[in-house]
Amino acid sequence: MIDKASKLYKSKTPFVIISDFLGKKIEVYTLYEAKKAGIDFEFESPYKHHNITLTKKPVSFESYKKKFNRVIEEIKKGNTYLLNLTQPTSIKATATLDEIYKSSNAAYKIKYKDNFVCFSPESFIQIKNNKIYTYPMKGTIDASIPDAKNKILEDKKELAEHIMIVDLLRNDLGIIATNIKVEEFRYITKIKLKNKTLLQVSSKISGDLPKDFDFGESFKKLLPAGSISGTPKRKTVEIIQNTEGYNRGFFSGVFGYFDGHSFDSCVLIRYIEKTKNGLVYKSGGGITIDSDAKKEYKEMIDKVYIP
Repeated sequence: MIDKASKLYKSKTPFVIISDFLGKKIEVYTLYEAKKAGIDFEFESPYKHHNITLTKKPVSFESYKKKFNRVIEEIKKGNTYLLNLTQPTSIKATATLDEIYKSSNAAYKIKYKDNFVCFSPESFIQIKNNKIYTYPMKGTIDASIPDAKNKILEDKKELAEHIMIVDLLRNDLGIIATNIKVEEFRYITKIKLKNKTLLQVSSKISGDLPKDFDFGESFKKLLPAGSISGTPKRKTVEIIQNTEGYNRGFFSGVFGYFDGHSFDSCVLIRYIEKTKNGLVYKSGGGITIDSDAKKEYKEMIDKVYIP
């Protein structure tokens, strides 16, 4: 599949690519093949009002806290500095997956067959004019909180977490590109929900691609996405697999689209999956030594929504 992506990119043939969290399952489709397989996507979908409601049944705080504590112990041992801890929340929705896909809006919206829908606010990488860009997103706050913007930007835990992710992604881009620059550091974007607005903190990093750039091999080298795993990446992914207690699958993987000239992609977060036991919404957040279990648990549940 990686070879197929490289050939399509070189021949300037439009295609989509999707990877699971670990980068072990990668699928590549021409646009015709994607449509035939039941894969729909829309980037920068327009705002639509909807009346879909979710009933949430998250894991218990006690169960979450045990896993949170394991992560803190690993941080104390120096095995990880930042780890994105996620959990599945059982949900009931007043709509089907197809209806949810059609009604939601997001920077990146994907429906993968009848398996899952995703409405991601987070870019993975963009490629245009022989340059590569990434936009790590770390830090979320309810916009209705008094002085929310300053509070999130001045929060020491959030700052430390964001610095670590920016550093990780600078190093990741450095594997395949040169002249790596942080063009913007910690800017605010707004995400509108049904009943409130969230502020999210992002940064912009860029690099220059080599003349012999191989899309497929380069794409694979960047997986898993640093913002949804942690740092150092390899050891942190190992801890995630030993701690979370469930299979992420395509959740926190990557979906991308090449239009024949430029490439855009997202991290597969804000994600609803159909399982044999009903719908599951997978979500989480970054854990550092300064994290508070109750706050992180609340953030995980707050991220269960349809924009």
